Amino acid sequence: MKALVVGNGGREHALAWKLLQSPQVDQVFCCPGNGGTATLKNCQNIAIAVDDFPAMVELVNKEAIDLVVVGPELPLSLGITDYLREHNIKVFGPDKAGATIEASKSWAKDLMVSANVPTAKSATFTDGEEAKKYIQQQGAPIVVKADGLAAGKGVVVAMTLDEALGAIDELFAQNFSTVVVEEFLTGQEVSVLALTDGVTIRPLIAAQDHKQVGEGDTGANTGGMGAYAPTPLVTPELGDRIYTEVLQPTLKALQDKGIDYRGVLYAGLMITPEGEPKTLEFNCRFGDPETQAVLPMLKTSLFDVLLACADQNLASLPPLEWQEGSAVCVVGASAGYPGSYEKGKEITGITEAENTGATVFHAGTKLSDDRLLTDGGRVLGVTAIADDFQGAIASAYHAMDKISFEGIYFRRDIGHRIMNN
Repeated sequence: MKALVVGNGGREHALAWKLLQSPQVDQVFCCPGNGGTATLKNCQNIAIAVDDFPAMVELVNKEAIDLVVVGPELPLSLGITDYLREHNIKVFGPDKAGATIEASKSWAKDLMVSANVPTAKSATFTDGEEAKKYIQQQGAPIVVKADGLAAGKGVVVAMTLDEALGAIDELFAQNFSTVVVEEFLTGQEVSVLALTDGVTIRPLIAAQDHKQVGEGDTGANTGGMGAYAPTPLVTPELGDRIYTEVLQPTLKALQDKGIDYRGVLYAGLMITPEGEPKTLEFNCRFGDPETQAVLPMLKTSLFDVLLACADQNLASLPPLEWQEGSAVCVVGASAGYPGSYEKGKEITGITEAENTGATVFHAGTKLSDDRLLTDGGRVLGVTAIADDFQGAIASAYHAMDKISFEGIYFRRDIGHRIMNN
């Protein structure tokens, strides 16, 4: 079997790496891929942009590819699945209508309310002044969200009124036409990625990531500075509640809208101090960097599961199998991220890091004349597995310390919530 992974980040490297562990997969192609997928055995990068759908169809037909796995939200929201299905190509990833669950925060909020999914109280605005009036009535802290795709950075948790009002100005200045203002919830955030064929839904092990750039969860929001799984915060009992109160009703609401959703339904949840799950948002794809912590723990063939989703045959598969222990992923970023940063810095020490037993997933990297160079804000993620979190954290940092490039930055406290509990 052959698979095509669409995208060029750490998530896509992890997907390609895991698909190649499936016994029936001989080859994986990545469009466009990165420096990590370029050096993965039996993996080939193809210089096709994620939104060049005709070129992908040509590649699939030429190489007799059996399944396309879409990584990022952008091509999903542009309708890559619809286009490929029209050409009789099997694809894992929701269609354009389904991807609206991430592409529009207000649409997702309406869906949650209609499905009685527990979520924060909110209001939607297309007028900045009206949004500001509402914020002044509600007071701070309060949350302001862009109503479109923002690469994981469209949410401002405003602790003061000035910060919230400034966020409104900033988002409208960035040409977002709609904003969602939500009540501020306290607790710990959890990511539950579930796989669905549109009828059956199966959650993966729950993960937690560290969104903020600074240690102690301070500073600007990023796409994610590290993750760990399975989080002990989600007990079997809480996992059952998330399944019955969040995942199943949301899938039913999508069905009621006539949406045939085959892909990842990713619930971003706040677990309140009382242990209640509240849904912050939904995403239509694998999380990054959660995927780099979750997939290494999966024992079941990933290809089998994703193909079953595409074929609407998930119910026939046995339960997913997971290995014992804990996985921790630490992200190494370019100096200045999530603001401006330089590219083209040479990376060394990857082999030494992997010789410790860790896996290095490339995100913003590229190969140039056999030299590995930085090519993004989040450059790579180092994942380690051990019997417990203490061991996994120690192993991940031991490996990360082997890697070097000019200006490398990574948080030293990934997993601090677990260690402090």
